[in-house]
Amino acid sequence: MGRQIAVVTLGCEKNQVDSEVMMGLMERWGFDLVADPQEADVIVVNTCGFVDQAKAESVNTILQMAQYKENGHCKALVVAGCLAQRYQEELMREIPEIDGMLGTGEFHRVPEVVEQALAGRHPMRFGNPVYLYDEVTPRKRVGLPYSSYVKIAEGCDHGCTFCAIPLMRGKFRSRPIPSIVEEARRLAADGVREISLIAQDSTQYGLDLYGRRRLPDLLKALNDVDELRWIRLHYAYPGYFTDELIDAMAGLPKVCKYVDLPLQHSEDEILRAMHRPGRNSQVRKLLERIRTRIPNVAIRSSFIVGFPGETEEQFLRLADFVEEMAFDRIGVFAFSREEGTPSAAMEGQISEAEKERRAAWLMEVGRKASAARGAARVGQVIDCLLERQDDRRPDIWIGRSEYDAPEIDGQVFVSGAGGRPGEFVKVRITHSFDFDLAGEGV
Repeated sequence: MGRQIAVVTLGCEKNQVDSEVMMGLMERWGFDLVADPQEADVIVVNTCGFVDQAKAESVNTILQMAQYKENGHCKALVVAGCLAQRYQEELMREIPEIDGMLGTGEFHRVPEVVEQALAGRHPMRFGNPVYLYDEVTPRKRVGLPYSSYVKIAEGCDHGCTFCAIPLMRGKFRSRPIPSIVEEARRLAADGVREISLIAQDSTQYGLDLYGRRRLPDLLKALNDVDELRWIRLHYAYPGYFTDELIDAMAGLPKVCKYVDLPLQHSEDEILRAMHRPGRNSQVRKLLERIRTRIPNVAIRSSFIVGFPGETEEQFLRLADFVEEMAFDRIGVFAFSREEGTPSAAMEGQISEAEKERRAAWLMEVGRKASAARGAARVGQVIDCLLERQDDRRPDIWIGRSEYDAPEIDGQVFVSGAGGRPGEFVKVRITHSFDFDLAGEGV
């Protein structure tokens, strides 16, 4: 029987880590990993179920992979992840080509599920999500060899009325500091120079394990890992962004001066309806403290437009807020009516066309702010991580600054710098664009 397996990953960085864990477990079990699903005897689709668009993409991908049972080598199609956790019965009923399923708390059982699927048993492994990988779990990393995501916690205890994550990922649970630090040491020994810390709410880190939030302590411990150069923090909840955390980010040299702070809205009435912590005046004071105490910091945020009951006036005040706060980067999401969440049943639902109009408008506001922030960096000398040479101009390198997270933010185009992917060089910024920068090696 063939032992080649392909894992197809959809969704966020947390899903990527989960897929890497599944690939590591399957490789240890004796399977050969292949990149092309057409060549695989087993295909695992790690799905996303966050919003309607992501759910549709996941279903379409499952159907595409199912075709390889007819015109490829596939003998077993396994569906995993958030969509499987939330819609297990519907998926198995509507897509009979699925041979096995496992939820977000069962990734460690993927070898068992695959073997049973190959034997024709149609296994379904679900339960209350409690699993969280550790430093000794095998993990087959994909993507950039010098940059890696590290999951510091899983799940969420917050009750945001628009979000289905707790339904799919379970309660918030942190990994111990020694486990995360040891994983970072192993990654660094393998050539990783940048780690991005991810959790549904990183500022909640440690509360369940230690009885208090210990993200600053974690950052201090990771800062001592010799080979690491950049430590990047994602998804910091504004309600728990403490002065201690600000001081840690300002004072630890390896921690990127990059704050990923999902605010979701500016208006108190909408924030209350979303069940989000903090209010407009508190957020303004927090942003002022961050910018005062972390010089040259870049701030990224995300916003939801078209939340039930959002008036045109409230939306325009949100646009004014985004313009005034001058974020370096923003992400904008049109509200998605997720079944099972309180906001799905709220009055004042807004049409899809209107939500899309508001999203496009706010993104344009964010683009202008990003361009202005980039222009302010012209003349500065910054560190840049080289990633690849330009396809059309091999004398130009494309890289990132500490102000740009992998995959979601801008790039830096560098001339006059030799090197190889994964090296750091100093660059004097000479030009700025909407989201990108250009400069010369110094």
